[in-house]
Amino acid sequence: PYFVDHALAEARRAARVDSDLIIHTTLDPALQEALEMGVAAGGALAKLDPDIQIAAVILDQEGAVKAMVGGRDYRSSQFNRAAQARRQPGSAFKPFVYLAAIEQGARPSDHIVDSPIKVGNWAPENYNDRYYGEVTLTEALARSLNGATIRLQEKIGRPAVRLAARRMGIESPLSHGAALSLGVDAVSPMELAGAYAPFANGGYRVRVHAVERIETNGGDEIFRRPPSIVDAAASGASIDAVNQMLAAIPAWGTGRAAALASVRAMGKTGTTQGSRDTWFAGHAGGLVCVVWVGRDDNSPMGKQTGGGAPAIIWREAMERAFIARRPVQRQPSVLEP
Repeated sequence: PYFVDHALAEARRAARVDSDLIIHTTLDPALQEALEMGVAAGGALAKLDPDIQIAAVILDQEGAVKAMVGGRDYRSSQFNRAAQARRQPGSAFKPFVYLAAIEQGARPSDHIVDSPIKVGNWAPENYNDRYYGEVTLTEALARSLNGATIRLQEKIGRPAVRLAARRMGIESPLSHGAALSLGVDAVSPMELAGAYAPFANGGYRVRVHAVERIETNGGDEIFRRPPSIVDAAASGASIDAVNQMLAAIPAWGTGRAAALASVRAMGKTGTTQGSRDTWFAGHAGGLVCVVWVGRDDNSPMGKQTGGGAPAIIWREAMERAFIARRPVQRQPSVLEP
């Protein structure tokens, strides 16, 4: 029902016609079932409190919404957290920092110092106040090290980070302060999924959409979606380098609970201050999936992290998705703008 509400709203914006219409959507029932089952199973495995909400969305490489869960129970709340809730992505924003660095000539194997850092009067800390000294960029991202990431951002420049995020598909306002790299600017799960799509398709920005075309009862077509590939977001080489780093996160980093049995997973955990928002955003086998876990009132969730419930839910949903649909590799020839 969350998807239906979202698709109807999109259709109303696309076709302002006062008549009966036939709306052709992007929904894949098998993937919708996989996502719903994954959310239920993952939430149970993570032993989430009943008042903690879950939102999740699956896109294909071209930004088509294949499945959507906007909350744990539509009957008790019709608010679609996947499309309408705006929450801080936390460290799930960090891949855009590393993409900007790669575009300036950095390599995943390059080194950077992870140690306490102070920018003006702001002195953020690493998780559990643990620092690793000199690390590779891959390790800095895989362990989600704040000190190293902020140091990298200040080296390459915040404008470069904002530009990279914009090109990938982040449309929400972005701050100019040093906290930019830690994902303090609110986005919806669907917006974040759209910005991760270029990691899955080789570097093309997409237009996230749920409606393919609209016809009248008589069969006259009154709307057909424009091409979903908007523009080149980043070079294939830069995307491949960041994906190499993103693959380390489920393999041995903060997102080990998201590792998949038969498909290489690439993604990033996110945890905001006080564990008010926890995320796992990533892609595998041609599908992009973003999971958010949090409370509607924005209150803390104790020791919850993105590597906990969101990663578990992501894994449970994606494992089921690849039982229903065979994984695919990106197809650049299909995705040419």
